[in-house]
Amino acid sequence: RFRVEDCNPLYFPSPTGSWLKAMFRVGAAAVRTTAARGRISSSVPFIRQSTRVMSCQRVQSFPISSSQWSFSSGAAAVGVSSAAIGLGFLAAQTTETSCEAGQVPMYLDTPISPDLSTRRQNQDDWQARMEDMVLQAQAEIVTKLTEIGGAPFRIDRHERPNGQGGGITTVIQDSDVFEKAGVNVSVIRGDLKPELVKQMRSRGKDLGPGPHKYFATGISSVIHPQNPYVPTMHFNYRYFECTAADGKRTWWYGGGIDLTPYVLNEDDVINFHTLLKDTCDKHDSSYYPKFKKWADDYFLIKHRNERRGVGGIFFDDLDDRPQEEIFQFAADMASKVLPLYVPMVEAHKNKSYTPELREWQLLRRGRYVEYNLVYDRGTKFGLVTPQARIESIFISMPLYAKWEYKHEVKPGSPEDELTKVLIEPQDWASMSK
Repeated sequence: RFRVEDCNPLYFPSPTGSWLKAMFRVGAAAVRTTAARGRISSSVPFIRQSTRVMSCQRVQSFPISSSQWSFSSGAAAVGVSSAAIGLGFLAAQTTETSCEAGQVPMYLDTPISPDLSTRRQNQDDWQARMEDMVLQAQAEIVTKLTEIGGAPFRIDRHERPNGQGGGITTVIQDSDVFEKAGVNVSVIRGDLKPELVKQMRSRGKDLGPGPHKYFATGISSVIHPQNPYVPTMHFNYRYFECTAADGKRTWWYGGGIDLTPYVLNEDDVINFHTLLKDTCDKHDSSYYPKFKKWADDYFLIKHRNERRGVGGIFFDDLDDRPQEEIFQFAADMASKVLPLYVPMVEAHKNKSYTPELREWQLLRRGRYVEYNLVYDRGTKFGLVTPQARIESIFISMPLYAKWEYKHEVKPGSPEDELTKVLIEPQDWASMSK
């Protein structure tokens, strides 16, 4: 006897152009799926079916992919420059839309800035160029993850009041491939609060006289797979701009990408870091060693004396050269997200694994949660921000995690092998053949 914990929604086109969303929770019929994921729990057998009709608009100008999509309201922006300002967590008005199947879109939805289509051609309009870049990156990544994951993303478009921007939040949960994944864009603007001006000045930023107007945009993502042989990946790339009362403009870029495996596959990690180094070297040979060390230090779980994963790169407050050069670096890094991650997903998503390995994955997910709650700048800032939307702050959290009292890793085991490199970071790129 089994109880099904989760099922994927099925979508059927109707003659009226709406979608009939049916979610079936059937005991024995879904045992295969839940058994493969190691999440079977015994219970009194039951069968339950519920249906809900959703009215959706078809947006012909923004076709999505070969899979059908369902867009629903409910989530607010994920903080883009959250480490600096955390304003993207504020609640916002949401709208419900949907798109027909088709080719990879330029954007998933109408741009947040209504005049972006004309402004994006201006090479000196850095706000528009960055918004355009992150929206296109989101569309490309979400389309590919949908193709791999075999299930639609939930997509929420949200707008902040008084023309202060908004965002597009995309989430997939409990598909065959991804336990939970979010790929989110925020575009926010407004008046910079004095306490935030003080905070930025403490980091050495000369913002000029107040009052200050700010603009922040970026793309952020965390992808938690079902299969323990597939690593979790996180990335974000962001831009912040501040304009003082005298017209002085201050700007910087930040971001990075990092990998959290549950089984140490050295070839995967070496390939990951080698591609990162090759991409960084195209822009500045000092970037990779500097940004890799920054990531190793930043993702340290201090109370465990181990890293969250095998690192990657991390950078912030980057403004030390012409803006075009840094923008091109950020855009190049965003374009490498799929080449960095998809080969690992495709290679390992169908591998069989033991219940013991699933338990280890859940324990490592617990460490991921510890890091995000205790050390992650964006999460900490969001939790103390007035009117913050908790669903958006916690979009990076896995669906399932575990803490076990005094868990001990067996010496010489694969778990021990992974733990050693989490304690002592390796120079992975130098191991490339």
